Amino acid sequence: MKLMLPILLALAMPIFSQETFAADDPHATDRQALIKVFQEIEAGINDQNVERMVAQMTPDATVTWLNGEVSRGHDEIRAYYQRMVKGPERILSKYTTAAKLGAHARFFGEVAVADGTMQDAFFPLARKPFTLSSNWTSTSAKINGEWKVVSLHLSANVFNNNLLDEAKSTAKLMAAGGVLAGLVLAGLLCWWRLR
Repeated sequence: MKLMLPILLALAMPIFSQETFAADDPHATDRQALIKVFQEIEAGINDQNVERMVAQMTPDATVTWLNGEVSRGHDEIRAYYQRMVKGPERILSKYTTAAKLGAHARFFGEVAVADGTMQDAFFPLARKPFTLSSNWTSTSAKINGEWKVVSLHLSANVFNNNLLDEAKSTAKLMAAGGVLAGLVLAGLLCWWRLR
């Protein structure tokens, strides 16, 4: 029994320390509010509902998209989304994401900076669907007691990703096909000359 008490205390310490940390965190309420903002943006993306997304952003918010384009303000964000996902000449039929928060948000007075990762799924009209691992960074501000996203930056690794892997595989297949076609053509030319 004497041995059990230290073991039980050791197991209880991480739980106790997390509760103590949460109670001592002056931004605990703000963190929960920010998580709700990020969840709403993620849900808006997955519902293909741009209005749900912009409702969580300031009217002059800036979004840097995965393709490097920048939208400033609600109207440009809506226009980008319309052009990419909803319009008659759209590129995607839909886009979904599963976002995760990285480290806790860092607070600078009424401004918070957060970052994390996303697992994105794209459904283009011109090709088969593909996935992409990407990162996000967000700056939010507390305005009139509510947290709103001021800036959202999305990025992916341009040197190593699924699309590059696919392009490399396609290039190898085309090279192999070219070699095979060349051998067949050379064989046919030899046969024609020998006739």
